[in-house]
Parts: sequence; structure tokens; C-alpha cells
Amino acid sequence: MVAFALAALLFVAFGISARRDRRRFRNAVLLGLTGVALSFAVVLQVAALPGWLAVAALLLVLSVPTLGLVAAGGFLVANGVTMVRKEGTRLPNLLSLLAGLGIFAMIALLVFVGVSDSAVLTGAVATLALVVGYVSFVFLSFVGYAFLYGRIKVRGDVDHVVMLGSGLIGGDRVPPLLASRLRKGQQIHDAQVARGGRPPVLLVSGGKGSDEKVSEARAMADWLIAQGAPAEHVRLEDRSRTTEENMLFSREIMEAQTPGYRCVVVTNNFHAFRAAMMARKAGVNGQVVGAPTARYFLPTATLREFVAVFWEHRRVNLAICGALTAFGTLVSVAALLTF
Repeated sequence: MVAFALAALLFVAFGISARRDRRRFRNAVLLGLTGVALSFAVVLQVAALPGWLAVAALLLVLSVPTLGLVAAGGFLVANGVTMVRKEGTRLPNLLSLLAGLGIFAMIALLVFVGVSDSAVLTGAVATLALVVGYVSFVFLSFVGYAFLYGRIKVRGDVDHVVMLGSGLIGGDRVPPLLASRLRKGQQIHDAQVARGGRPPVLLVSGGKGSDEKVSEARAMADWLIAQGAPAEHVRLEDRSRTTEENMLFSREIMEAQTPGYRCVVVTNNFHAFRAAMMARKAGVNGQVVGAPTARYFLPTATLREFVAVFWEHRRVNLAICGALTAFGTLVSVAALLTF
């Protein structure tokens, strides 16, 4: 019961934190810790089961993660091949392939250690498993909470609908990924007007890259107007070069036009949670919603977002990875000295 109580306390802490601000990364960590505590509590209950049922339960508990890991590795490798075929061999496009191969490499190492008599190798692989386990926990926490965050619906009226830019095709044309964001933003605008609300400003945000003929904001505004959006409802923020600048410069425009504004920020679904964290950091008063993305692109895009978030919190993450490495090394050395 103590283990279940811990899971309940963590879940309450998650609920309180998410209610205060849904854009915090700590929400993802608390949700992940709740899942770990609950799983641990369930495993502890196996001891109270009859012998044969306890064995069956343990086999189930062990087989589901193992089979799931193999399935995840296979899926990532297949998706990586698709990404290379459709998007090219740039490093960001190889993330799902590398992640899948990494899963199979880790499985192979664990199997090899199981039949090996090398204490040094066993200690090294055990230490590596600790670090990989931590990174996997953070990743699953990130994905789980990002999925929940993506279910947020726009409630009530907003003053601005901010649409984040991305690269243009041919220097002046809106690509499908960006068109998805614009379409989502226009839907939010039209839905608010349809229910009798004041038309929100469609604030398109994106500067001009060195290889672009016009600013992303200009191309986005032209696309919206061509799709029927009233030109007087569209406003441009055309100075930003990064997502952080998207948020900061858009906030300046919104504060100047509507003090006490409320907004919604639109990006693609894989980017929504990380963009929400950036919006919070920039002091933007609004949540972030995600537009649909091609399915084959999602795994790699999600991994890219995770790598970025992990690196943004690198002081904590690298410190924990270092502590786990040191702990594993000390235990391995102590075991060798004992023998």
C-alpha cells in the first residue's frame, strides 16, 4: 500500500503542477515518476499471488516491455529507411534509424553479457544500461506528456492566433508542413467568428532567411489571404529567425496592440510541447496547439524535439548521467575487488 500511496502522491503533485502551468517540463517528469511508482507497486503485489499465478504475472510483466522494445526497434529502423528515401541522408533525418539500431545494439550487448564470463564487460554494460535507462525514462516521460498536451482544446475567445514560420520552398512558397499550421490557425479564427466572437488577429511570425526571396511572414500572409482570410485580420512579425524570437517579437506586437491579451500559438503537433515551454520562458500569455504532420515524419521529428529538450536541460541531465556512470563504475570496481 505504501508504494500505491507514493504513486498517488506523485499523481497529485503532477495534477497541481499541470494546473498551475501546463507548459512546464516538470509535468512530464512527474507523470513519468507516477508511472514508475505505479508499476513498482503492481510488481510488489505479485508476491501476494499464488505461486503459479505469480510466475505468470512476472512473465507477463517482463515479456511486455521486452517485446515492446523489439517492436519499437523494428518500427524505428523501418521509419528511418522511409525518412532516408523521402527526405535524404542529412543527420537529423537519420535519428529514427540510429535510435532503432541503438535499441538492437543494446539488446545484443545484454544477451552477450548474459553468456559472458567477463566481470569487466558485465560492469561496463550494466553502467551503460543505467544511463540508457535514465535517458529512456526522460524520453518516455516527454512523449507521454507531449501527447497529453497535444490534446488541449482552444476554449473561449483569444485576441491573437500566432502561427510560427518555417522554411519556404523556392524562397517564396509555403511548404505543406507550414500550410498545415496556417490551415489550423485559420480554422481557429473562423470557429471564433462563427460562434459570434470578435475576430482574432492572425499574427504570422517568421523573418527572411538568407536563401529566401521574401520573409516567411509575407509568404504566410499571402497564403492566408489567398485562402480567404480577411487581409485586415492578418498582421506580420517578420524579424524573427528562431522559435525563441518568434515568441519574443510576437509578444511585443500583442502587448502593444492588446494589453492583457490572450493568444493561442500554432505550430506542428510534434513541436507543440517544446514550443509551449519556449512560450512560457518568453512570457507569452497563451497555450500552444499542434497542426497535423505527415505520419512518416513524426518519429524522427519527435526524436529531434526530445534531443533539443534534453540538451536545453543539459546541466541536470548530464549531471545525472555522470552520477549514474560514477555509481555503476564504483559498484563494478567494488565487485572486482571482492572477487
